[in-house]
Amino acid sequence: MPLSRSRRRRPMSEINVVPYIDVMLVLLVIFMVTAPLLQQAVEVDLPNEPAQTLSEGTEEQQPVIVEVTAAGDYLVVDEQGKVPVDARSLGEAVRSRLAADRSRPVYVGGDEQVGYGRVVHALVALKNAGIDGVGLLTEPPGDAEAAP
Repeated sequence: MPLSRSRRRRPMSEINVVPYIDVMLVLLVIFMVTAPLLQQAVEVDLPNEPAQTLSEGTEEQQPVIVEVTAAGDYLVVDEQGKVPVDARSLGEAVRSRLAADRSRPVYVGGDEQVGYGRVVHALVALKNAGIDGVGLLTEPPGDAEAAP
C-alpha cells in the first residue's frame, strides 16, 4: 500500500489560460469589426427655434448676398442689384463690395434644386477671400409651401 500512495498524482497548481486567450481573440475581432461602423453615424439634434429675419437685424447695414441659382451660377446681390460672377472671381467680387465697410453681413443662399457642392464651393471661395462669419439664407416653411 505504501507504493500506491506515492504514485498518486499531485494536484496541478497551474491555470489553463488557453480558453481565456480564445475568448479575448474573439472579442478583439468583434471590436475591430464594429468600431468603424460606430464612427460613421453622427447624431445631430438641430434647434427648433425660429431664425431672425434679415429685415429685423440689418436695417442700418445692407447685406451682401451670394445667390446660387438652379443652374449653378453665382449672383452677387447688394444695393447695386444682382451681378452675375463666375466661380473664380466670386471671393474677389464680394471682397470689393466689403472694402468700404468690413462689418457688413454676408449671406449665401442656394436654390433648392442646386447641388450641395455648389453652395459649399461658394462658402470656400468666400473663406479663401478672407471673409469670415458668412451666414446661410433659408425661407420660412410657410413661404416654401405657398410657392407654386
